[in-house]
Amino acid sequence: MKTPALIAAIAITAAGVWGLNHSFSSGSSPRATSLKLASSSASPVLVELFTSQGCSSCPPADALAEKLAQDPSLVVVTRPVTYWDRLGWKDTLAREANTQLQRSYSSRGIPGAGVYTPQIVIDGRAGTVGSRAREVRSLVRDSAAKPHAVLKVAKRKEGGFEISTGGSNGGELSLVALTSHVSVAIGRGENGGRNVGYSNVVRAETKLVPGKNGSFHVEQGQLETKGADRYAVILRDRAEGTVRAARYL
Repeated sequence: MKTPALIAAIAITAAGVWGLNHSFSSGSSPRATSLKLASSSASPVLVELFTSQGCSSCPPADALAEKLAQDPSLVVVTRPVTYWDRLGWKDTLAREANTQLQRSYSSRGIPGAGVYTPQIVIDGRAGTVGSRAREVRSLVRDSAAKPHAVLKVAKRKEGGFEISTGGSNGGELSLVALTSHVSVAIGRGENGGRNVGYSNVVRAETKLVPGKNGSFHVEQGQLETKGADRYAVILRDRAEGTVRAARYL
């Protein structure tokens, strides 16, 4: 696990986590990465991976996210962060907004929170080291058992979509543009010389504004983000960022 020095006092035992996770950095695969998760595809669970091309501990978590992305009961989003760029390689997929979201999760003090990589956060409720498949599976099942809103999506004749939050008031709905798969040849840093694959990488994120009837419109032009070939919508609580619902379009 990689943790910036300026926040080394986060509420997680960094040394212990590094000891477990660093054992995967030699190229070996973590155990139990093939997950069959018993959550309802009607209300998918959001899995967000915070990762970095400059983090030697991250490739096993990137591989796990690729497996999870095949599960229809999950919405998997990869969010490369910026704070390891100083180690000799600038992450070609990183966005500062991803870093800020992770810091927001940490400031809320959710279980397993902190600013480190690799980290997986489930529904904005709890996090864990991103390569710990068994813990990820447990957190997904815990979150799937909690109430979720249902996002109803209908195609519009003029293009785009109309989205209803099913009476779930007070939340913020975002449209997330994704690239379903990216392979990066990393030239320098801790992963120098490696080709690493990333699944459902965030390219852009846009807050949607509800119309007069309370539903949201996604215009066709919003589905033309450069490099994106997949889109998802995420409904969050305003105050704390907990995810009420998520789904692919």
